[in-house]
Amino acid sequence: MKASKLLLNSILPVALCISMGASAAGLDSTERQMAEWIDANLENAISLLEETVNIGSGTMNHDGVREVGVVMRRELDAIGLDTEWIEMPPEINRAGHLFGRHEGTGGPKFLLIGHLDTVFEADDSFQAFVRDGNSAQGPGIEDMKSGNVVIVYALLALKEAGLLDDFSVVVAYTGDEEKSGKPLSITRKDLIEAGKWADIALGFESAISDEEGDWATIARRSSSSWTLKVTGKQAHSSGIFDENTGAGAIFEAARILNEFYEDIRGEQHLTFNAGTIQGGTDVEYDASQNRGTTFGKTNIVPRELVVHGGIRTISEDQLQRAMDAMREVVARNLPHTTASIEFKLGYPSMSPTAGNRRLQILLSDINKDMGRGEMPSLDPSRRGAADISFVAQYTDALAGMGALGVGGHTPNESLELDTLALATKRAAFMIYRLSRESHQE
Repeated sequence: MKASKLLLNSILPVALCISMGASAAGLDSTERQMAEWIDANLENAISLLEETVNIGSGTMNHDGVREVGVVMRRELDAIGLDTEWIEMPPEINRAGHLFGRHEGTGGPKFLLIGHLDTVFEADDSFQAFVRDGNSAQGPGIEDMKSGNVVIVYALLALKEAGLLDDFSVVVAYTGDEEKSGKPLSITRKDLIEAGKWADIALGFESAISDEEGDWATIARRSSSSWTLKVTGKQAHSSGIFDENTGAGAIFEAARILNEFYEDIRGEQHLTFNAGTIQGGTDVEYDASQNRGTTFGKTNIVPRELVVHGGIRTISEDQLQRAMDAMREVVARNLPHTTASIEFKLGYPSMSPTAGNRRLQILLSDINKDMGRGEMPSLDPSRRGAADISFVAQYTDALAGMGALGVGGHTPNESLELDTLALATKRAAFMIYRLSRESHQE
């Protein structure tokens, strides 16, 4: 559930940069040791990626999601984590989540977040991993089965360096990130509890790099929905706008949407979208399926209208202000019309806190030490919502810790395979430096 727009030409020299990183002067001997191990095991990481990409795991393909969970559980068990498959109640209609835990002897507590599902359901034609040299295509290869692999190999590198007990970790692989089950109070309960436990949360959806360089994700916007329902007085169209008939449902909806555009649009990081609209004499709309039917005639003043839309904000305060403003617009009805708007809260925002900025500075230092330059903060408008937002209010958080790819949520989804090593090094070095910092305090 993201909107990264990586430019392919920006990642062509990645292999050179990774190679340089292994001997960069800014890395200490432990980091160089881990970098060499990660490079030596890149093909093993690619093999794990291929195995999981070849398992179709669209959110509603519960068997496929569970099968990917079996593979990732095997990997976490081999590292030494205590793993658990968390089933969801049958009425939620989701496969469940995989969690792995390891308690160290001290140091910080990390929450590492991935997800097992993709947007490609079992009947989709895009189902297989296809490699062409350093590039590969496949369903979920960027979003986010590569990030799941990065988590495993970062922990393996830390274990190989004898550092696994220097920190505690929970790995959370959710099974319904692309189409989250409801209520969220149940489907995200275990993730939120892990966020309250953690000192630091890292999300492993794909990284973003473009012609300007690499970017760090310290903020992500919320994702909620709204439904506008409008009624008018059904009558012969010859009388529209007179004092007995009024404006009708469609003109009232047009007024509301125009005022949203003119009066509420424009605040930084606030966007709202009208996704579907159904209006006429009779309207049926199924929000769960995002489809409906309409009947009306040009000589009848329309009686009903439904608009289904989405809203994204950078903070809960911004969301509340936007909802209040939209309600005020809706309440100013044209003659003989009524309107109401309901909001359905979904993914919360991940605000750009001071703690998140501290993590960004550390990641930027790591990136420079690897020879890739600074990592400034990414504009939150360039990413969508993600599971890390559920825990960001409880702990310092950084997203976009995965590899580099393009085409997420499309049949052109692809990954530059050697950036698995780049992302794995960044993650391992960050955990190592934060653990060392903690032990030095």
